[in-house]
Amino acid sequence: MSSLTYVVPDAWTMLRRNLKHLLRYPIMMIVYIGQPIFVLLMFVGVYGNALGASAPGASYIEFAAPGVILITVNFGCTTTAFNVSTDMTSGIVSRFRTMSISRAAILGGHVLESLIRTMVSVLVVVVVCLLLGYRSDGGILGWVGALALAALLSFAVTWLVVALTLSARTLQQATSNTLIFQFLPFFSSAFVPTDTMPAVVSWIARYQPLTPIISTMRDLLAGTSVGSNGLAALAWCVGIGVVGFFWSIRLFGRDAVPAH
Repeated sequence: MSSLTYVVPDAWTMLRRNLKHLLRYPIMMIVYIGQPIFVLLMFVGVYGNALGASAPGASYIEFAAPGVILITVNFGCTTTAFNVSTDMTSGIVSRFRTMSISRAAILGGHVLESLIRTMVSVLVVVVVCLLLGYRSDGGILGWVGALALAALLSFAVTWLVVALTLSARTLQQATSNTLIFQFLPFFSSAFVPTDTMPAVVSWIARYQPLTPIISTMRDLLAGTSVGSNGLAALAWCVGIGVVGFFWSIRLFGRDAVPAH
């Protein structure tokens, strides 16, 4: 059998291993889901009336909900940094390298676990948004498109997070490298329109990768045309994913030994 033949079954094995770890420590899942919900309640419940004056839409939650979904995706990807770094520093990856396991499957298992965990969290956040009064005019196709975009972003950013983690020497450095993914949404159009920001911040927010992704998700859920933001969102997701994937494979194979 070729190396590619082993990738799928080995990735499935790694995915089951990582999901079992997740089920063994449910408090991590609770904390992970709680973070974006806290952000949602804070911005909608505490600042909603003040921020809603500058945001288009019938209610502030209609403007903020797509941004909170994106924050959920970014928080989920950064959790992967802890998991990958723990494996790298605990010696388990060195043991895997001595076994007949596809190396791509080791990283792939982490990425797939992150994707599943993130999308479960996104669905929980969506339910909370609906309970708070969020309503979409995009219909089923709008929801399918928005969730597909969230999944694509999660897949892409997770590969970049894996690369950043592999480039770090310690767990502390690995988690620090991913802080940008937690803060970047707050410098985008997630919670207020970019034209209400100071000039320099507005320029950064307008041209950073997350703003067209949020705008596309917002348009999909509103049932309006995504326009050029849709192409920009896809281009950013594909670009981030390709860079993250090949960078991860290169870093992971630095001290690799031959395997099947």
